Amino acid sequence: MPLDAKRAAAIAVEIASLRDLDLDGLRARWHSLRGRPAPKHLPKHLLLRVLAYDLQAAVLGDLDFRTKQYLERVAADPDKVVDLPTPAASGPRPGTILVREWAGRLCRVTVLEQGFAWNGCTYRSLSEVARVITATRWNGRRFFGLPAVSK
Repeated sequence: MPLDAKRAAAIAVEIASLRDLDLDGLRARWHSLRGRPAPKHLPKHLLLRVLAYDLQAAVLGDLDFRTKQYLERVAADPDKVVDLPTPAASGPRPGTILVREWAGRLCRVTVLEQGFAWNGCTYRSLSEVARVITATRWNGRRFFGLPAVSK
């Protein structure tokens, strides 16, 4: 089983175990994961969802900083119209996760504000990431199935 499939299976098992917990059990799990007591007002179904999200984010990666900022602004004043961040015209937005299977393993690359993250390292271009993954020269956009940049 590939590493990513093992991770996904482990997350599924962990989330299933959360579903078996009562409210007190979920609060105890919250405290062990976050280091502070769970908010008293959160009902069981919300505690479960937040904990499940935390487990997935810890393994698969969380939202990028700009998206978190945007969500915090919307949560602070939901009636205020807030413009969505505009994507860069030439590429995927920061926070996007590009996935490609290569040599039997799943490669997940996260688009950053400045570059791309893969396997614990940051690269300047998708072509650089593709070259490290395949050990051959590739057009990074083509390797990850993105459309060519029109000029």
